Amino acid sequence: MKYGYFDDAAREYVITRPDTPRSWTNYLGSTEYGAIITNNAGGYSFYKSAAQGRFTRYRSNAVPMDQPGRNIYIRDQESGDYWSNAWQPVGKPLEDYKSECRHGTAYTSITSDYSDIKSNTKYFVPLGETNELWYTTITNTSSRRRKLRLFTYVEYTSSWKLANDLLNLQYSAYIVNMCVNDGIIDHGTNVSMAPNPDDFQDADQGRHTFLAISGADVTGYDTDRERFLGAYRSYHNPLAVERGECGQSLAVADNGCGALQIDIELEPGASSSFCVIMGIGTAADEGVKARQKFSEMNAVEAALEEVKQHWHSQLGNFSAQTPDPELNSFFNTWNPYNCLITFAWSRAASLVYNGERDGLGYRDSVQDMLGTLHSIPEQAQARLELMLTGQVSTGGAMPVVKPFAHKPGHEPRPSEQEYRSDDSLWLFNTVPALVKETGDLSFYDKVLPYADQGEDTVLGHLKRAIEFSLARLGKHGLPCGLLADWNDCLVLGHDGETVFVAMQLRYALATYVDICELKGGLETESLWAREQLDDLDKNLDCHAWDGAWYRRAFRVDGFVFGSSESEEASIFLNPQTWSVISGHASPEKAILAMQSVNERLATDAGLMVLDPPVTKLDPAIMRARLFNPGMKENGAVFCHTQGWVLMAEALLGNGNRAYEYMRTFMPAAFNERAEVRESEPYVYCQSTHSKYSPRYGASRLPWLTGAATWAYHGTSQYLLGIRPCYDGLLVDPCIPAHWPGYTATRVFRGKVFHITVENPSGVEKGVASQQLNGQAYMGVLKIDDCEEENQVQVIMG
Repeated sequence: MKYGYFDDAAREYVITRPDTPRSWTNYLGSTEYGAIITNNAGGYSFYKSAAQGRFTRYRSNAVPMDQPGRNIYIRDQESGDYWSNAWQPVGKPLEDYKSECRHGTAYTSITSDYSDIKSNTKYFVPLGETNELWYTTITNTSSRRRKLRLFTYVEYTSSWKLANDLLNLQYSAYIVNMCVNDGIIDHGTNVSMAPNPDDFQDADQGRHTFLAISGADVTGYDTDRERFLGAYRSYHNPLAVERGECGQSLAVADNGCGALQIDIELEPGASSSFCVIMGIGTAADEGVKARQKFSEMNAVEAALEEVKQHWHSQLGNFSAQTPDPELNSFFNTWNPYNCLITFAWSRAASLVYNGERDGLGYRDSVQDMLGTLHSIPEQAQARLELMLTGQVSTGGAMPVVKPFAHKPGHEPRPSEQEYRSDDSLWLFNTVPALVKETGDLSFYDKVLPYADQGEDTVLGHLKRAIEFSLARLGKHGLPCGLLADWNDCLVLGHDGETVFVAMQLRYALATYVDICELKGGLETESLWAREQLDDLDKNLDCHAWDGAWYRRAFRVDGFVFGSSESEEASIFLNPQTWSVISGHASPEKAILAMQSVNERLATDAGLMVLDPPVTKLDPAIMRARLFNPGMKENGAVFCHTQGWVLMAEALLGNGNRAYEYMRTFMPAAFNERAEVRESEPYVYCQSTHSKYSPRYGASRLPWLTGAATWAYHGTSQYLLGIRPCYDGLLVDPCIPAHWPGYTATRVFRGKVFHITVENPSGVEKGVASQQLNGQAYMGVLKIDDCEEENQVQVIMG
């Protein structure tokens, strides 16, 4: 079943049916002022942190699905009938109520048509502002004069700290103090306390937000939730709307809300526009200024256009046209946009990550940058430097870095029991990728502090990460699992050993050798790393190979994860793909391992993380048993891993299989079967139920996932094969044999490359000839040989 379509020209996903299987979401704003909005205007808004800066309320997993939100109720004053500008929360019958939602890049537009009244509301956060706008136009499409009364509704948190608001009611139920200043609602908490802007985490400080309207006169208000909704009522039938007027309530304690009432009279065919403004600060100060700034609707329209241009410019550095239109829609807008949003919020703000996590998870955030280096290299470098200062002087890392509270050089060092074995090794994927994108080799020499004490060059930080792993090797000479090794459900114990991280360490050592040789004068460092790499390879060959695939890990008590002798979880995906990515596997072992992946783990909804699921294994050994079979770490299609499969197959030259796999996990491929996947067909999810689950094919936890970055990285640099190198750009495609070719445009180090790839012989990999601006070349496009605008032709064969 289809609920919408991709509008590539507008860079929008258009939802034509509002009754989507789950709430389909979008993001507004920035890391300063953020918001999540659904196709029915649900969601929440927050300042700096979804856990400590939440000022509108949202309850996870609640009924109705995505309420409360940003509601505008529309009431016909003659008939008394009322509805909402989005289908929910009133929920009029769909045979009478028509709706269209357009999710764009950091804006959402919702149009409704009911009772011959058309409404359109565009939700967005202006650039550089700490407020959001709901720019609304109401049109009378009937042949008679209409008299309407409109009511805004937003439900405020009683405390900006989410845990206090939802759980600590003996405190939070007594701190709200609402007032109205010149028609602007002031939502105050702890109003007798002084603000403390220098300590964002001070939950007891006085804080304010405001709600205003420009372009229309406010004729009434309510700020007490119970007075507006009425006893034993809900968002679909608020008493004030049914009655036809607000009661001028002022909430002191309990629950505040933002209901502003305006009146509109429209002649046939006439329209009226106004703007709701919600933001940070007091009504008397920031509220008045914001209402004045956006008093004219042309200023609102200009602000929306700035938002569009800002985000579209970030998406413009890489585009491709392939024979697959769904891939084109996804690759050119939604996958890179998904990467940018995940870069911004890590795992801290969504309808699922609803405030339980705060700040930037180390291993997630370091990986998340990979999908953004081409679009926002300066911001990505700043974030990477922040994460490098979250590495401690042992070489390990803080589990979470909070940008609003991080103090490099003064952070407490994690205990040995808190370290995860994979955290700092992700730096070897991201740091060289940044340098290859920018061409700035001096970045390796930049001095940055450690989180706890001391400082080092970036290259020194990388070496310290390797030393951290080498200092923690087990009895097989492989890295210890520590608290976790990416898969948090493997109970390895601190001294158990992880084959997956061993492959990461192998990749790190090889990368360190490359950097040392590139920089020159570091022969001793290079020799040291080569010796460590040789020892690790011998240990992997001796202990990790199981006969047709690589084992996953070893416990100290002798239990082997991912062994053919195991009844459950006998094969894991990660060591197979990383044996290829790291360069460890011989050609023979690589083919065998990836064939085992195809036979045991491949499904038409993606590749499972392990097979078969766990139902009997002692949970003290593998906590995946907590989950139903085929879900999450217990044999689901864990989407984070899917890009690694694509990369491994492309490295082996298997374009057909790489493309086939990519189609099984690309959300856009499920647009015609949205009722199966259920989640948004325009963004990745964390996991998909596998064939062992009765919900086979259903995906969960959208938006904030490493799947976005690794899928984009795999598609752009391995399938399309357009890959930055230290001295230029490599075009080395690995595509399905039936593709006649593709075209792409890549902005790289300030120069534009228009790339045409032709595949006349129907091969999967291999380059027969290359031309740059009509001149033959071989291998890497040397950046010094390129013009400002370049035509590149690659003939495969």
